[in-house]
Amino acid sequence: MLASFPSPTTLERALSPQADEALVRINAPQTFFHGFTPAVREIWQFRELLVNLVRKELKVKYKDSFLGFLWSLARPLFLLAVYWIIFGKFLKAGIPDFAFYLFSGLVAWDLFGTTLGAATVSITGHDGLIKKIYFPREILPLAAIGAGLVHFVLQLLVLFAALLAFRYDFFGVNLLLLPLAIVALVIFMTSVSIFLAAANVYLRDIQHLLEVFLLFWFWMTPIVYPINTALNALSKHTILGVNLATIYLLNPMANVVMGFQRAIYKHVVVQTPTGPLETLYNAPYSEYVLRLVAVAVGSLFLVWLAQRFFARAQGNFAQEL
Repeated sequence: MLASFPSPTTLERALSPQADEALVRINAPQTFFHGFTPAVREIWQFRELLVNLVRKELKVKYKDSFLGFLWSLARPLFLLAVYWIIFGKFLKAGIPDFAFYLFSGLVAWDLFGTTLGAATVSITGHDGLIKKIYFPREILPLAAIGAGLVHFVLQLLVLFAALLAFRYDFFGVNLLLLPLAIVALVIFMTSVSIFLAAANVYLRDIQHLLEVFLLFWFWMTPIVYPINTALNALSKHTILGVNLATIYLLNPMANVVMGFQRAIYKHVVVQTPTGPLETLYNAPYSEYVLRLVAVAVGSLFLVWLAQRFFARAQGNFAQEL
């Protein structure tokens, strides 16, 4: 029997670059100043993959755990109970409802610190996936952020449930600062996460240095001490003619944490045995709004800058991994 071969016309049509659909170049070069919008558009096209990766991050975290996802509720509830017992009963901090003061700032920092740690290793931890298929690499640090936000929402629910259980009066106009503080935090966190995820591919020491740097950053943020205690001490010193208190308030996380505290914690000035103590930054409501808006707007620029750095760096990810 003679075999039948496709006609020359059929072969030409099959091998032609114009066959059926045009060839699309993957990860085409982008200009530094005009590549951000296409990158965002491409991430949006892969949004289903982003959602699935967030689900994967959440499932892996509590794999083979008896309580499973309930640990996301149990951990902040346990921490809040410890803070209330230790600082409220054993170690009198001199600040009323110190557990609520501490947790209102710590809930923001916990999202920031844990997310940065996960996002930094998000590229190096998925080397097999990166070498096999194409997708916007920014999705990996964004998935770490998404998983962190899920835990963050659960921590907020625990905090508000505890406030209601103890009949703590946190309602008021100050509570409107909370959405603005969350938006500023997420934008700033996104910029740092994208940058560190790319940089860690080329310099693996970053993932180890990050832990040390976050510890320093934590204590430079008014979480466990009243903000005005730091400002009063720093206002007496200057560097190159600039007051240290002014430099301290340039810390984006300090402004974010102050926004969380002002939104949730009601005590601004409290009476102590040694006199009045300002626990919060005793400034008008409008100043808090302006500070948080400044952090959000400045962070938007940092997101653009971080993504442009990421776009330039991702070309050699497969080789470096």
